[in-house]
Amino acid sequence: MKPVIAIFAGLLLLTSPSHAAEEKKPLTSSQQRMVDCNKDATGMKGDARKTFMRNCMKADKANSAPQNRMKECNAMAGERKGDARKSFMSECLQKK
Repeated sequence: MKPVIAIFAGLLLLTSPSHAAEEKKPLTSSQQRMVDCNKDATGMKGDARKTFMRNCMKADKANSAPQNRMKECNAMAGERKGDARKSFMSECLQKK
């Protein structure tokens, strides 16, 4: 009976996907904010932690979307200057 279990276990290991080979997907802005809020909440417990986390995550929704959009557009604008940059930034900010 033991050889059957060993064979089954070996086949199971061979057919299961390798998590080490998979690439990690980048975190979404909300997931990254959760990581950051958790770091800032270190040492807090109970209701104080819940309140802090709630406020911290709300701040993400209220502020980070426009800020992230501006950062992305600035990065894509690159070396553009003057009117070309203004035009690009206007279009980029309206698209998202």
